[in-house]
Amino acid sequence: MRKAFTWMKWAVLASSIWLTGCGTISTLGKLESGAGAEASRMWDRWVDGEGDIAVATTWERKVKQGVTAQEVEQVLKQVATERNMRDVGTLPLSKELEARSGKKEKLLTVYSFCSPATARRMVDFSPHMAAYLPCRVSMVEKEDGLWLYTLNMDMMVKMGRKLPSPLKEEAKAVRDTIWEMMERGSKGEF
Repeated sequence: MRKAFTWMKWAVLASSIWLTGCGTISTLGKLESGAGAEASRMWDRWVDGEGDIAVATTWERKVKQGVTAQEVEQVLKQVATERNMRDVGTLPLSKELEARSGKKEKLLTVYSFCSPATARRMVDFSPHMAAYLPCRVSMVEKEDGLWLYTLNMDMMVKMGRKLPSPLKEEAKAVRDTIWEMMERGSKGEF
């Protein structure tokens, strides 16, 4: 079944290229090396997520049992400091909902981080990137424990138009910082 799906995926891609003609071919030449492989990974996650686009465009990590929400938060902020990213805010959504309803809610907190100079250069490169600012890591309490979610930063670095230097290196550093936050935060690694 998987082999048939892969063939079908490439058939759809090939027919899309054929149908869109020169515009697609012209655009393909402007993309980062490896953009097709990243698009393929996203497609697979979209299918595995039964069409949920959020599954296709995010990274997730289950927080190791025994690691507390406070420890995860400390690690996220520690990594930001170590990697020279600004902590630009925390949105404690579950606490807000509890204040409104008076009922206990499962944890839902959104942490925001930014590298202001990189953000400015990225928006100068593509104003639409402003919609992705700032970088966010969300902690979500589910039935099986705590989880961390963030945007798949590989889309920004690997999948789009070629980024000029030094923006490419700066964007990769932001990507690596968010990746490290997810990895260390999920394990409680100070």
